[in-house]
Amino acid sequence: MPPQLLRANLLFACVSILAGTHPAYPNNATVPGEALARNTDCFSCHAVDHKVVGPAFDEIAQRYRAQAGASAKLKAKIKAGGSGNWGDVPMTPHPALTDEQLSAVVHWILSLKGQPVEQESRAPKIYQYTLPDGSQAKLDFPLFAKGNDVTGDVFGGWEQFNSYCFRCHGEDATGSAYAPDLRQSLRAGMTRDEFMAIAMAGNPPKGMPSWAGFFTPEEMNRIYEYVKGRSLQLIPAGRPPNRAG
Repeated sequence: MPPQLLRANLLFACVSILAGTHPAYPNNATVPGEALARNTDCFSCHAVDHKVVGPAFDEIAQRYRAQAGASAKLKAKIKAGGSGNWGDVPMTPHPALTDEQLSAVVHWILSLKGQPVEQESRAPKIYQYTLPDGSQAKLDFPLFAKGNDVTGDVFGGWEQFNSYCFRCHGEDATGSAYAPDLRQSLRAGMTRDEFMAIAMAGNPPKGMPSWAGFFTPEEMNRIYEYVKGRSLQLIPAGRPPNRAG
């Protein structure tokens, strides 16, 4: 089949799949495979040129493009999910994607340059807070904008947590009979990356759903910042002070 006709057929398939619910090429997507990836939960855990929860698509391309049977391997991985190739964080399965859709997504991934953009090595700004017991905590993000007013990100995290997460983890992140107290999890050493990975990938055997595709990485990061503030006892229960909220 001529390349022009193949591209036209793929475009028609994607437009047909997405018609009525999503734009054909959301978020500046320019090829069918990318459009499909952006209309699933792929971009909740991956980005093109940097690690989010999972590896960058560029890095995946770099590893697999020269391998024999790369397309089949990636299609099987996307469909079945699992962990082990990039660490212990599980990838959510995508059993509903057709073989044609999987082929389009994998074709787009393998077409990427395969050289992740170098991230800035500049050390993040550190914010230091005095805890109720007099000890000090250092964070790489601010909890407060001015005085006792929390930042917009922390306030957004409170809104999201107490709209969705509270059902299992308790109002104000206090825990419940259904799920653990996340304040204790963070006090015990859970990192931001671990928090994000568990929240996005979920833990179905324990009844923890995957939030990939529902929350963006930015939204989940706001939830983390709110829970972190609660774990340090710097943010009180209830609606955090926020004049702009």
